[in-house]
Amino acid sequence: MSERLFNEDFFKKLNKINMHINFKLSSGTQGGRKSKAKGVSVEFSDYREYAPGDDFRRIDWNAYGRFDKFFVKVFMEEREGIFNFFIDKSKSMDYGAVNKKDTALKTVVALSYIALNNLDRVNISTMDNGNVESIKSAAGNKAFQRILRELESLEFKGSTDLAKSIKKRPLSPRGVSVIVSDFFNNQGLKDLEDALKYLAFKKQDIILVQILSEEELNPEFNNEITFIDSETNENIKMSLTPNIIKEYKATLKVYKKSIEDLAKKYGGKFISVSSGMEIEEIILGEFNKKRVLY
Repeated sequence: MSERLFNEDFFKKLNKINMHINFKLSSGTQGGRKSKAKGVSVEFSDYREYAPGDDFRRIDWNAYGRFDKFFVKVFMEEREGIFNFFIDKSKSMDYGAVNKKDTALKTVVALSYIALNNLDRVNISTMDNGNVESIKSAAGNKAFQRILRELESLEFKGSTDLAKSIKKRPLSPRGVSVIVSDFFNNQGLKDLEDALKYLAFKKQDIILVQILSEEELNPEFNNEITFIDSETNENIKMSLTPNIIKEYKATLKVYKKSIEDLAKKYGGKFISVSSGMEIEEIILGEFNKKRVLY
């Protein structure tokens, strides 16, 4: 899967960028993120007066000479970031000449690679029919190949119930949660807001990644057509006209703006991409525009 989806040049580009995180971590094992916790890493943070039990090796003798008091150096301990990926694997994601599910998997794989390469922890969960299944939590570069194998075997089927699925996933406070979906479901925006409330309660930085096919973004004029809901099998016959297509695009634009507004309400970010875009353009372009990467 890695040879088919990514080339050596792309991985070189990924090595130069990092996931942006909006807070300092106070829990988790040692990693590459700055923590609120004080520790003994190599980056100096501050001084404080010596207290019984402190390590004598951390006494600053220059400060003692100037103030006739013992001061110890305090360093900023580094912690690992925790990135939680939620992949919508409902049937509606299995659509498009350039399939939405392939773009979704490429996006998660790329972001997982970046996180693991920066000593962060990656948790990947898949969602359908209100259920959630988790790929084993992973940290370190060796975990990357296992993530590729797990994602390669995914089947996209069933329906979407984001809130029900996400609420079944226990989350540690402080982390980044990335939801990858087309956000097409019968519950509408209320379902999405319920999911965002849960993630905000768990103190997650929220990133919503919407993936739509070119057929959904720019439907062609094709006279009479039958629309079939891939998740419910309901169908509607309709005669497409330029005016109907124009109205559809306007409605889709409003819907996307509503999702973006919801994301902002809970301190999150919204990124909408076409499955026809190259993965480099998505990761190095659209994510960078939203300051998710730096």
